[in-house]
Amino acid sequence: MSTKTPVSLGYVIAGIVFILIGLAVFAIRLTHSGTYAMPHGAAFYSALILLTLGGLLMWTGTRGFARWIVMIVAVIATLPCIYSIGGESQEVISLYATDAENNPVDLRLWIVDREDGAWVGMGREKAINHKLDGAKLEMLRAGKRVCVALSLNQDRSTTRVIHAMKVEKYTTARIGGALGFYPLEATPSTVVLRLDPCSA
Repeated sequence: MSTKTPVSLGYVIAGIVFILIGLAVFAIRLTHSGTYAMPHGAAFYSALILLTLGGLLMWTGTRGFARWIVMIVAVIATLPCIYSIGGESQEVISLYATDAENNPVDLRLWIVDREDGAWVGMGREKAINHKLDGAKLEMLRAGKRVCVALSLNQDRSTTRVIHAMKVEKYTTARIGGALGFYPLEATPSTVVLRLDPCSA
């Protein structure tokens, strides 16, 4: 009669760590006031992968070559999760826009304030695909929903200044920049948009 080999403590701990990181991708967003925003893209799928693989390590430990595959995939999946958690750890707004197919999209963005208003930045293609220039959209900031009118600024010096302000404000931007994941200076494809209150 065969007996089941117990899972080693090391793999149980690793499984717990991966599960906690996966859960944190969702939980960190609850720290912001207002409507809960689901993660999407790489962060969402990486979190699901970590939850699954963490469970495998905790309850089965996996065996042989499969064990190493699970560990390698889990470590890779951890990277976008950590970046997502860090990105949501400071102020983040939601802009309720539409994509190129007119599907509703919740754009989660870093924001900075200057004497002339509030600003966000992103890649030019993203701004165009979501038809942001000149759009009037609902913004969620600090738990309050307000209407904002977006205007794309074409001045490169302004773009560089706004991007630098964003890097200065957000720790994750500086860490990501040091690791090569995020540009510390505005690239040619970077654009900035000013968010003004909608006129009555």
